[in-house]
Amino acid sequence: MAILQKTREKAGLAVSIIIALALLSFIVDPGTLESAFQMMSSKNNVGEINGKAVSYMDFQQDIDNFTTVNEMVTGSSAQNEQQQEQIRNAAWQSLVDRYLFTKKANEAGIRVGEDEMKELLAGDMVSPIIAQNPAFMDENGNFSKTALQNFISSIPQDASGRLKTYWDYIQNTVGTQQYYAKYGSLFNQSNIQNPLMLKRAIAENNNTTNVDFVMVPLGYAQDTTIKVSSAEIKKYYDDHKDMFKQNASRDIEYVVFEVKPSQADINATSESMDKLYEEFSTTEGMKSFLAKNSEMSLDERWYKDGELNVINSDLNAFVFGNATGTSPIIADENTNVFYAGRIMETAQIPDSVYVRHILLRGTDAATKADSLLGVLAKGENFSNLAASFSDYTQSAADGELGSIGWMTQNYMIPGFESVLTAQVGKPYSIKTQYGTHVVEVTKRTAPVTKKQVAILEKTALASGETFNNYYSQASKFAKIAAGSYQNYLAAVDSCGVYSHPMNGVLESTSSYGAIDQAKEVTRWIFDNKVGKVSPIITVNNNFFFVTTVKGIHKEGIATIEEVKDMINQQLYSEKLSVKAAERVAERIKGLNDLQTIADTLHSVVSSGVDVRFASLAGQGLDPMFIGAASVAPEGKICGPVAGAIGTYVFKVNSREMESFFTEDDAKNAATQMSSYNAQMILPVMMQEADVKDHRARFF
Repeated sequence: MAILQKTREKAGLAVSIIIALALLSFIVDPGTLESAFQMMSSKNNVGEINGKAVSYMDFQQDIDNFTTVNEMVTGSSAQNEQQQEQIRNAAWQSLVDRYLFTKKANEAGIRVGEDEMKELLAGDMVSPIIAQNPAFMDENGNFSKTALQNFISSIPQDASGRLKTYWDYIQNTVGTQQYYAKYGSLFNQSNIQNPLMLKRAIAENNNTTNVDFVMVPLGYAQDTTIKVSSAEIKKYYDDHKDMFKQNASRDIEYVVFEVKPSQADINATSESMDKLYEEFSTTEGMKSFLAKNSEMSLDERWYKDGELNVINSDLNAFVFGNATGTSPIIADENTNVFYAGRIMETAQIPDSVYVRHILLRGTDAATKADSLLGVLAKGENFSNLAASFSDYTQSAADGELGSIGWMTQNYMIPGFESVLTAQVGKPYSIKTQYGTHVVEVTKRTAPVTKKQVAILEKTALASGETFNNYYSQASKFAKIAAGSYQNYLAAVDSCGVYSHPMNGVLESTSSYGAIDQAKEVTRWIFDNKVGKVSPIITVNNNFFFVTTVKGIHKEGIATIEEVKDMINQQLYSEKLSVKAAERVAERIKGLNDLQTIADTLHSVVSSGVDVRFASLAGQGLDPMFIGAASVAPEGKICGPVAGAIGTYVFKVNSREMESFFTEDDAKNAATQMSSYNAQMILPVMMQEADVKDHRARFF
């Protein structure tokens, strides 16, 4: 009843807000009201693509669809964080394709028609996406239209809807790829290199300059006579605003208290291991013992020498240095983890086995399995029986129906573990979560010595007393720091802790130093203003954060205040370069010998061989100098040239037209550039459409 009452109260409040907004619409400008609604709803959007807002709910639906596709392709419903990230990226890319790319392609006059799609999906010009899909291949690994038609015809009978989801994904992928192919072809065909351009590229790459030069470094000392005015900074800012685009970010400081077990906690865990050790060494009920007392359950995995090193090298050394027995208790001082290992069984086990099976389902599956084992014992062909009786016909490794292929401990169907110790050529039956299987191992790799090991593992954890002690420290800090940045600094001094500065924190930031999965810290940072100090933010139940916001950088063009120091340095460097060149010009006035100039400037004469204007990068020379040398007259002292790292005075000794850069080289370079340009099509489209990606707010 209390919950119902709260629900009614909240519903009443919501109705009041709706009525208030309705009344407000009579007296407030509709445009203002619309902006307010957009502001309220924008926080629930994961982004905006070509003017289309993408809500969290819509994006999650796409994620669910791509998750289903991933499960069907991989055969596993388990995804680690990296796989989940890949699924989210695929879902986002599909939205970009749908709302932006295909629309831009249509605007360019590109179409993918219905008849064209029919050909690509099931006609004579079937797409490689379908032709190379293992689901549509015959027993010889070749594309089979029959297999494709069987798949399509089975979609209406699939009550789960998974087959339809997968087929929709394939159709969308085929259509999208066709749009990309056509747009790319249009783009590349329009990127023409005419004979004049080709000739110029060859000449620029073959035209080399041999030059002697004197360089005076700008140095690192600050020239206090050079001034950059506020007006100059503003003009540079106004003229180069596109250079100052930025993502939303925050500048922060934070203090973190890590909960670590005390020595008393470590000693208590050690004593607990001592008490369990004798029972661990003798118990016959190892599975239940470990389930009750260990952080590691009984694992039926067969280990070979070296594989236990990932757990503990001392444990590996004991297991493979002894035939039987229980290791002494091993303490890892770096992780505060205690181990003991007991050798349960030793055998000669292959690394991999080649397996085939027949899957049977239904109440009579066990009876059918016994019958098939009897038929196989009389010499019946396994593949023929798989074709006639198996409820899973997708297993056809190497073109043989029923064949799963090579299986290892890392690539194993749950419930099939016994195949590693099974006799070659002797079928038997097993039960798994999928049904009853008639299984046969047809071949295996050479057996090696492997062992099954029971591992008693305990980690020294912080006790409640220790946890409360750290929380008390964090609470004391947070209490002093509350209210303002100045209070935060006072708390740092008072508590004697280190404050971590961190600039440019993005909405996607989830790690702070070596601490991962700290997205709650990021969310607080982006929800608060400059000078605010957070309460204690607990991360992984092991870290207590207190943070403060020092600066806010909004998405878009950075303000002049944010970039004025950078602009000041740029303009100062430019003025310093020009002034240095003027000083050099004054000192060498009237001199016409490069060595004399070098002596006067307290420098040396250096030589640049095969300097090419076509390759500004990678020559280790200042681009300003390369550009000047490429057009300077031969045999004449030139300069000073105001470079980025120094001032140059030089003389071109000679120029040569080589022939090492051929017409084929020029064409290959043009092809590479064309390929690069094609890769930039979508990023440029996204930039022009001002695509906003706010997924980091939610994931």
